[in-house]
Amino acid sequence: MTVVVWSLLLFGVLLNASAQLFLKFGMDRIGEFSFTLANIWPIGWKVATNYFVILGLMCYVISVVVWLMVLSRVPVGLAYPMVSIGYIVTAIAGYFLLGETLTATRVAGIFVIILGVYLVAKP
Repeated sequence: MTVVVWSLLLFGVLLNASAQLFLKFGMDRIGEFSFTLANIWPIGWKVATNYFVILGLMCYVISVVVWLMVLSRVPVGLAYPMVSIGYIVTAIAGYFLLGETLTATRVAGIFVIILGVYLVAKP
């Protein structure tokens, strides 16, 4: 893979991870809710007007455009496994930005993902 393809791939993965983080920030501000008929409008309005949720959705849209650019350049069997890099990014970002737990098991899983990405990307 060329530097351009790797750059696009990494940018798309980072956009996708950013989308997850923005959505989480937004939903943390909205809080837990029950999905009931009475909640559809009030919760739907809160979600639709939350800046973090909107930013997250925008990141998703841009990441789809970037992903299409990636798929136009490399086989999906090579590109799609690279999306798992997003698991690593979100686990680490969740730890630092959200105070989420990063247990030894999760760290071991991150290393397994790194190994898997390496093996898939290796020519």
